[in-house]
Amino acid sequence: MIDETGTQLGIMPPPAALAIAKQKGLDLVEISPTAVPPVCRIMDFGQYQYQEQKRAREAKKHQRVIEVKEIKFRPKVDVHDYEFKKKHIERFLAEGDKVKATIFFRGREMAHPEIGRRILERLIEELADIAVPEASPRQEGNQMHVILSQRAGRKSAPKRTQEAVAEPVTEE
Repeated sequence: MIDETGTQLGIMPPPAALAIAKQKGLDLVEISPTAVPPVCRIMDFGQYQYQEQKRAREAKKHQRVIEVKEIKFRPKVDVHDYEFKKKHIERFLAEGDKVKATIFFRGREMAHPEIGRRILERLIEELADIAVPEASPRQEGNQMHVILSQRAGRKSAPKRTQEAVAEPVTEE
């Protein structure tokens, strides 16, 4: 039996513990039912629940949900389009998100999946300093994909907010 200040009151029968709790206007809460004898504590249970909810809300406020962004490529992707999409992948990774790079095959392109695999492997190689693939490129139906996540040990940049652009002051 533990009282509201944390001091141990010793072993006592449940009716006596309930009487002490009622006398103080608090609740008797069983903390460890599997212990021999079971451990009980005198506390304000409503306040305890409120504190736990408050801690959970505070923890949730500081957590960041990692999203999986998808970038789609084609087997005949042009150099400029490839570079443009690669920059988007770098930005998503810097923001702390994961990226799913997908290659869509249509018609006769399905006969040459090695073209798509080369594109994804080239992407993995070029982003090796900032990203790590979760698995090797995998084909499912008419698409091949790989999921990239930020390399461990790199700091993710906080989400940028729109910053006001200050106009230069001119003296006349």
